[in-house]
Amino acid sequence: MIKKIIIVFTLICSFVGQSQESTSSPYSFYGIGDVRFKGTFENRNMAGMAVFADSVSLNILNPAAHSKLRLTTFSIGANNNTNSIESNQGSSTVKRTTLDYLALGLPMGKFAFVFGLMPYSSVGYNVRNTNTIEETQFVNTFNGSGGLNRVFLASGYQINKNLSLGLEVNQNFGLVETMSTEYISDVENGTQEINSSRIKGTSFTFGLMYDAKISSKLRGYTSFTFTPESNLNLANQRVLKTVFSAPGFGDLEIDRIELPVDNTTIKMPSRISGGFGLGQKLKWLLGTEITYQGSSTMGNRFTDINNATFENSVRISLGGFYIPKYNSFTSYLSRVTYRAGIRYENTGLVLQNESINDYGMNFGLGLPLGGTFSKINVGFEYGQRGTRKQNLILEDYFNLSIGLTFNDKWFQKYKYE
Repeated sequence: MIKKIIIVFTLICSFVGQSQESTSSPYSFYGIGDVRFKGTFENRNMAGMAVFADSVSLNILNPAAHSKLRLTTFSIGANNNTNSIESNQGSSTVKRTTLDYLALGLPMGKFAFVFGLMPYSSVGYNVRNTNTIEETQFVNTFNGSGGLNRVFLASGYQINKNLSLGLEVNQNFGLVETMSTEYISDVENGTQEINSSRIKGTSFTFGLMYDAKISSKLRGYTSFTFTPESNLNLANQRVLKTVFSAPGFGDLEIDRIELPVDNTTIKMPSRISGGFGLGQKLKWLLGTEITYQGSSTMGNRFTDINNATFENSVRISLGGFYIPKYNSFTSYLSRVTYRAGIRYENTGLVLQNESINDYGMNFGLGLPLGGTFSKINVGFEYGQRGTRKQNLILEDYFNLSIGLTFNDKWFQKYKYE
């Protein structure tokens, strides 16, 4: 298993190191883009609710959960997104398939260490707009690509059988490029502006988890995380081009000039989350979690983007799981983990005095592999974001996710006779 993990990890690192367009939302133009990461699919299929720590699965939303690991665990997930975009001018549908995360957890007694890589946020859109003013036609196209990736190292420590603490260190990096092109009828050439930002910064997350027996069967779970405010430093570049539209070849450059533009700093807002759950071990769990984020301190990549503001945001998740009979020898379906959840999120983005809200529901299956603790996690998510008010955009999206969780025992001593 070790060799397989190393090979997969190396290949995917090289893949994720390149820009992934894991979103098709025009809202990703603002801030650091569309924040995609909502946990491993074990958590995501419960609407991102993360109050539960598993001994054979990774919960990378709360570093304190790692202390519960008892087997070396490798987790990877990919997502297929279908996004239907609707405005007062028309509608379109876009599909994308991307990697969501990969992580490796190593238990070491009361300690456990987890490291991994994830595309944290993404910029990706392609919008075309045509206007006619006094018989003059203006054709504008807007494109965006890139995003913010994150390498993380986390550790959890089990203070006693009920209480665990954790710390996660994140190194953020990425490249975002946005482009706008305008052609005017009766004018041979067009104008194209390209803005790019190289991003880097460090952030931290602190976690706490506590669980205890409430009765002979029931167990209570609590979770708390805190992420202090941090900075993302952006090295910005702006290029203005004169272009010619050649059918089959796209926009061909005729002339270019690099314009002076300031480097900027974006505040990664502080975040605090708390949740609690109630359940029966290896049987069922129902929990809820509230996350508050100080998004009002956020800004955009360039200081001359002034048509968007930010407000403090909140997310509320309700979810859980059910296992009919985890050790059944006769029924495979009885060993399957069934997960579901619903959530509401105020994203913090405000356009035309309208808050951009996001609603979603999830359902997922944890499918055991043979006689091991390893699983295939399949998830389905439907959500709606935005509004058509004030000429804005309403998005209906559907995500199909597939994740793999492999378990093995490392660092064990063997006896030979």
